[in-house]
Amino acid sequence: MVQQRGSEMWLAAATWGEGMRNYIIRRFLINIPVVLIVATLVFFATSVLPGDFVAQRLASQVPTGTSPEQRAAIINDARKSIGLDDPLPVRYVKYLGNLVRGDFGVSYQTKQPAIDQLKAGLPYSLQLAIMSLIIAILTSIPIGIISAIRQDSMPDYVLRIFAILFLAMPNFWVATMVLLYVVRWHLFTVPITDQPLLWDNPWASLRLYAIPAVVGGLASGAGVMRLLRSQMLEVLRQDYIRTAWAKGVRERVVVMRHALKNAFVPVLTLLGLTVASLLSGNIVFEQIFAIPGVGYKILVAINARDVPVVQSFVVVIATFIVFVNLGIDLLYGLLDPRIRYT
Repeated sequence: MVQQRGSEMWLAAATWGEGMRNYIIRRFLINIPVVLIVATLVFFATSVLPGDFVAQRLASQVPTGTSPEQRAAIINDARKSIGLDDPLPVRYVKYLGNLVRGDFGVSYQTKQPAIDQLKAGLPYSLQLAIMSLIIAILTSIPIGIISAIRQDSMPDYVLRIFAILFLAMPNFWVATMVLLYVVRWHLFTVPITDQPLLWDNPWASLRLYAIPAVVGGLASGAGVMRLLRSQMLEVLRQDYIRTAWAKGVRERVVVMRHALKNAFVPVLTLLGLTVASLLSGNIVFEQIFAIPGVGYKILVAINARDVPVVQSFVVVIATFIVFVNLGIDLLYGLLDPRIRYT
């Protein structure tokens, strides 16, 4: 009997593992055309921007006494040197061919691989995103739970007002106001000119990232808190929760082991979107605090019409978002055993 039970469990585990493996393969194959579509869209979007790198940068460097014919020849040679003289379909085919080989092109400005700009800005954006995510999780989950189990009480009203305020107020405006108060009252020095990372100068880095991380984390956590509260209220009204209360199960066990686990599945989706948005959507914060992250560098590249850098950034970020969503889908099975991958 025990041996038969063990065989059944092993068979179920093997079936579940095979189903997950097939699911991952299918999702990976589906994600490939998604990334290619994003690459195509960003290619044509950057191709229709008014002006180009040569017209914006090199044309202004041509001597004023140059004749129109010589000026046009210099600009045409510059365009040819970076491949802008080719017809759009030809450039598109070359772009896709290079992309399939993992070649994101060369930056027009630095003459270095375009992906190097992403590598240079990624540590700054990752640090800001991770700090904001930690604050979002540490605030939204406890607040959402307390607001749900103390429904329509004074703490619930206060916490809901807190969440609505951070949802309604633009986070960049809040960060700017906080920065002004910090500077006005000399609370601490924000090292905007140094841009230190946490592993280079921990204290200075925390002072630089404190305001954008806290404000961004609270703004992101406000949406998670409201969704978690509504999901918790729905789960707490289920019959199995009432049965657990009737059996005298402790509140902490009911809330954490039964209610939160079942209410967290849709919240996990929102957290996945929050992770993606924190990495790619902190452009304003990086501008305000002079943080040379991904958002700051992509904005500089757009203004300079450095097309390869813009294209590489968007493709890498889109790929990251696609696979974050895949990871979130896989986590569903760990939270809810009823979910099967077939």
